[in-house]
Amino acid sequence: MKALLLLGLVLLCGTVKGKIYKRCELAKALKEKGMAGYHGISLANWMCLAKAESSYNTRVTNYNPGDKSTDYGIFQINSHYWCNDGKTPNAVNGCHVSCKDLMHDDISKSVACAKRVVKDPQGIRAWMGWRKECQNKDLSSYVKGCGV
Repeated sequence: MKALLLLGLVLLCGTVKGKIYKRCELAKALKEKGMAGYHGISLANWMCLAKAESSYNTRVTNYNPGDKSTDYGIFQINSHYWCNDGKTPNAVNGCHVSCKDLMHDDISKSVACAKRVVKDPQGIRAWMGWRKECQNKDLSSYVKGCGV
């Protein structure tokens, strides 16, 4: 029984990998993935968004009781509109991605989905965290000393 329980824990833990990025590590990764200036949005804005939404943590989820959706990963991408978690009612899955794929070390799918989100009319304003913590502020400290 203990062996089965341990195997179950190993399998469960192995399904979702994630990490907490250091500031400059994330800045470099986002720049590498074409986020600097993407859709007119500075790298500092993307960094502030990631800090405000997840503190650079790819494992974060946040349940929204109002519409029964969940936000996933480093950019807190919402399951009602952008990803499929298999449990959100009337989900749209605009990024055509599984929500669990937004919680991995490799942030490629999160970046691709965030790029899709900002093409909508709201743009980066789609994220409440960005509006509260980043909008109309000096964000230079988010990339300072990172060589990006």
